[in-house]
Amino acid sequence: MPRLISLLHGHICKKPFRCQWRNLCYVSVTHPLPFDLDPPHELDQTMATLYNIYTNPVLNLLHLCRSTRSLKKVHGLFIVHGLSGDLFCSTKLVSSYGLFGHVGLARSVFDRIPDPDFYLWKVMMRWYFLNDLHEDVIGLYARMRMFTNEADNVVFSVVLKAASEGRDLDVGRKVHCEIVKAGNPDSFVLTGLVDMYAKCGMIECSRCVFEENDDRNVVSWTSMIVGYVQNDCPHEGLVLFNRMREGLVGGNHFTLVSLVSACTKLGALHQGKWIHGCLIKTGIKLNSHLITALLDMYAKCGVVKDARFLFDEMLCVDPVSWTTMIAGYAQNGCPEEALNLFTDQKWIRMWSNNVTLLSVLSVCAQLGNLSLGMSVHGLGIKLGLEEPAIINALVDMYSKCNRNESARYLFETVLDKDVVAWNSIISGYSNNGSAYEALELFHQMRMESVLPDEVTLVSILLACASLAAFYAGSSVHAYSVKRGKLSCNVKVGTALLTFYSKCGDVRSARLVFDGMEEKSIVTWSAMIGGYGVQGDVNESLALLDDMIKEKLEPNEVIFTNILSACSHAGMVEEGWKHFVLMCKDYNFVPSMKHCACMVDLLARSGRLDEALTFIENMPVQPDIHVFGAFLHGCELHSRFDYGEVAIRKMLELHPDKASYYVLICNLYAKDGRWSQVGQVREMMKQRGLVKSSGYSLTETDICYKLQPSRLAAVA
Repeated sequence: MPRLISLLHGHICKKPFRCQWRNLCYVSVTHPLPFDLDPPHELDQTMATLYNIYTNPVLNLLHLCRSTRSLKKVHGLFIVHGLSGDLFCSTKLVSSYGLFGHVGLARSVFDRIPDPDFYLWKVMMRWYFLNDLHEDVIGLYARMRMFTNEADNVVFSVVLKAASEGRDLDVGRKVHCEIVKAGNPDSFVLTGLVDMYAKCGMIECSRCVFEENDDRNVVSWTSMIVGYVQNDCPHEGLVLFNRMREGLVGGNHFTLVSLVSACTKLGALHQGKWIHGCLIKTGIKLNSHLITALLDMYAKCGVVKDARFLFDEMLCVDPVSWTTMIAGYAQNGCPEEALNLFTDQKWIRMWSNNVTLLSVLSVCAQLGNLSLGMSVHGLGIKLGLEEPAIINALVDMYSKCNRNESARYLFETVLDKDVVAWNSIISGYSNNGSAYEALELFHQMRMESVLPDEVTLVSILLACASLAAFYAGSSVHAYSVKRGKLSCNVKVGTALLTFYSKCGDVRSARLVFDGMEEKSIVTWSAMIGGYGVQGDVNESLALLDDMIKEKLEPNEVIFTNILSACSHAGMVEEGWKHFVLMCKDYNFVPSMKHCACMVDLLARSGRLDEALTFIENMPVQPDIHVFGAFLHGCELHSRFDYGEVAIRKMLELHPDKASYYVLICNLYAKDGRWSQVGQVREMMKQRGLVKSSGYSLTETDICYKLQPSRLAAVA
């Protein structure tokens, strides 16, 4: 700009109106020209043009516009005064429309320029980018390349950012080629390439570009670390951070947020605490993004108390951190604390956050709190939150509160049902004992060409298992194999072997088990339980030994399955051995289920004295299931004296359970005490207790549902 002023100086004295030339110099300094002048370049003509443009009062009106209406009036004056065809004036007009957010009007001005210069292309591209119109940025860049081969690092950076946001790898690669041809990319362009490749999932290409950058700054390092974390490579992100520190490059808030996220994904609580400690020690001010990341890290690592301490220390709580704290409570099995935080009146200003409502609906579903769930539903309607995610959460909440009709009504209101919506309603029916409806919905889902995922298959397999619908479940198995990756999923594999076990086909269950590349503790538990139900205790115990050899510790559920298997097989000594092993070697406190299994084991084998002693010395207060197991043993061995003890306890604990009254009647009938049988049946009648009638299912080529009035085919 000083060069332009020096060029003008020699001509100012020749012009009679020096004050106007002073204005020209002032405007030139305060409003830089979009082009450079190379002397001599038709200097007299250029000076005349500049004089006419810069001294035109219409141009100065652009800076006074405060609304779109006034800007359009000035645009009209441009046309009246013949300035609309001028390149410089059009550029200013495009920028003005862009400032007001009217990118469409800016583009209409741009399109009327017959031969836009490179600067104008950049201006238009910039406003597209600032308004998140990434596809338009890419389209405009492609059109620009048809008219000119000129491009600079600024253009490359903008187009790369647009390609990364749109996950457009093809465009990103083309731009990369043009950058190589142009040569001399700066650090911003190379960082843009790192970001683009990372967001498109090409993390190795991203790392190659990163290593080629000899002028790495904190932004470059942060982009690479963020790329690793976003591509599920958190360990590599932490390693790169250590290398960054060795190079004496300090991180910024974005770097630290990414590092905390990496610790969260790894479950690396110790490293996360170390980062938090460094922040405190160095006195770095924690912004809301960093605090929210720390809250999420502590919550997902299971130390929700530390998360709450950090939350309470916040000077200004925002909706995101508040929602993160609620979600943390929900994820750690603290639904009451989550609800207390949500219903606290001092946070009422944050209720409009749809993410918060999602977390609270999840808590309501966990607790089965229908009343609060309906209140949240009403709040969502009041706030106008009708996103599909909210509807899906409501469907899940109503399903888990056994309100299938309400869940189905909401499900039907969704016009464009995705796989998440279908999963919510199918799993709801499956878990509520409405397996036939779940199968019907699965069939409808397939008819509407929605591809099931692993969640869908798990829900359907559980429904098939509850019906022992072997044909339908086998079809689902075949479908999962056809889909490829789904059959390798741990949850799908576990559901498959559970299904086969409940259908009595342990051989097929074992084939599924042996074919799984990855097995979770739940998978081992399901297979051990499958053998136990079929009475094959030896295989259950052999699997337990194999599991221990693979350095996997059995959990409480596995010991429940082992004790149940020993009970059905009458292996008392083996059952005692594993009960002691559970308590002493693995330090488990026996739960009610463990105790019920042990009582059943002893009572079935006729050791009623030992069973009664065990009940009296239980670490927990015995419930009706424990006495039910004891009563069943009394019936098997015709010990009516012990049976009387169990009957009294059962009637005290649960006077409204029809099945136990039937068990009592059977005991009295076996002893020939028919008067007592009559008394028990009269008691049931007075209390309105009716035992559910049993029924059998026969599966041929389709699955049928037996109803009092009709048979309905469902699959």
